[in-house]
Amino acid sequence: MLNRKDIVSTFSTNGIKRHLAVDTLGFPFFTHCTKANVSDDKGLIEMLTKNIGYFQSKPVNIPKITILLDHGYHPEYLREELEKVYPQMMTKIRFEFSAKPSKQEKKDQGKSGEGSGCSEVDH
Repeated sequence: MLNRKDIVSTFSTNGIKRHLAVDTLGFPFFTHCTKANVSDDKGLIEMLTKNIGYFQSKPVNIPKITILLDHGYHPEYLREELEKVYPQMMTKIRFEFSAKPSKQEKKDQGKSGEGSGCSEVDH
């Protein structure tokens, strides 16, 4: 599991938001469902909290897990809330903003930029 990039995506349909963390091959790592009106920040916090044992068992001498966030997330809020659950959380993970794709890059990829939040997790 080390040195592995994971993608965290949020999809909302029929009043249900699905928060998914998958590795670069598309295999599920973490999943979590919420009501569609739950913010992406809150959904990510819930998903990580639900899997807190993974982070608690991660040795501190292994590099931090980098979670790449899109610009819709609020890293300071995430940090504060996760440290309430597990005070040593930020010794195991760190947040970075991913590069924001241009409108042309989105168009080239066939994406409108609506309907899903996305972030990456790098182990």
